[in-house]
Amino acid sequence: MTGRPLSADLSVTLGSLALPNPVMVASGTFGALMDRVLDVHRLGAVVEKTITMDPRKGNPHPRVWETPSGMLNSIGLDGPGLEGWIKKRWPAVQEYRCKVILSVSGRTVEEFGELVRRLDQLPRVDAFELNISCPNVSHGMDLATDPAMTEKVVRVSKAATRRPVFAKLTPNVTDIVAVARAAVEGGADGISAVNTLRGMAVDWRKRAPAIGAVTGGLSGPALKPVALRMVWEICSALPKVPVIGIGGISTADDVLEFMVAGASAVQIGTASFVNAQAATQIIDALPGKLEAAGVSRIRDLIGTITAKAQKPSS
Repeated sequence: MTGRPLSADLSVTLGSLALPNPVMVASGTFGALMDRVLDVHRLGAVVEKTITMDPRKGNPHPRVWETPSGMLNSIGLDGPGLEGWIKKRWPAVQEYRCKVILSVSGRTVEEFGELVRRLDQLPRVDAFELNISCPNVSHGMDLATDPAMTEKVVRVSKAATRRPVFAKLTPNVTDIVAVARAAVEGGADGISAVNTLRGMAVDWRKRAPAIGAVTGGLSGPALKPVALRMVWEICSALPKVPVIGIGGISTADDVLEFMVAGASAVQIGTASFVNAQAATQIIDALPGKLEAAGVSRIRDLIGTITAKAQKPSS
């Protein structure tokens, strides 16, 4: 699979991590089957499905429910565990020519550090994303709703590697800047913003929740305005911190909106379920958008918003 030649410069940097373009696929939305229908080598990066220390069966079914403006999911971080991931996924992942970012989730602060330490021994890891914000597991959001705990888990994880570490934050807080600042104080090289909003759906005929775990994470277009606002808040308060924008991104215009708001890169999630090639199609569309606007380098758009509203206090 090949796309048309890119005439505009799409390269960006996230601190020390250089990407050929700002488009990644989000953790939990990309797996072994996706690389059969998507040319992963053309992506800026792949963020692997979250790796846990032990195998997990995940949450009860139904796990996914379509909404008028997005999707509820309650997968529950099912997976083969650390050793299973290394055995089953690592052989394929190490062949990707794009950047490889490993998402990890520990049951404790110490387990985050141990996961990072052990995965750091693999030769083809470019960065880590700390999933401290999953709304679908018992401990999922605990760390990302408490700035002190966020700082702790980042500090322990950062001590286990010299590779870049990004903290993935939850939108289910009243002050996302406080949590982002705590992550940076703990040593985070950047912020991934944001994970899903906690929501639910009801089957009124059955008088029951539509999701097996009762609640799930809302993603897709409905999340975009919230994610965009939070990215802008973080970037306004912490202008030197690289931010990866996540939430309802499905077009090249969405990507550019997040970048103007301050994001240095983005992740495509729910859109990949609708169209498995959404990420590469967005990459192909970006040069035309930039050329039409007279922009030769996409990084020149980062943080160029002139907001009329008062910026968040630092």
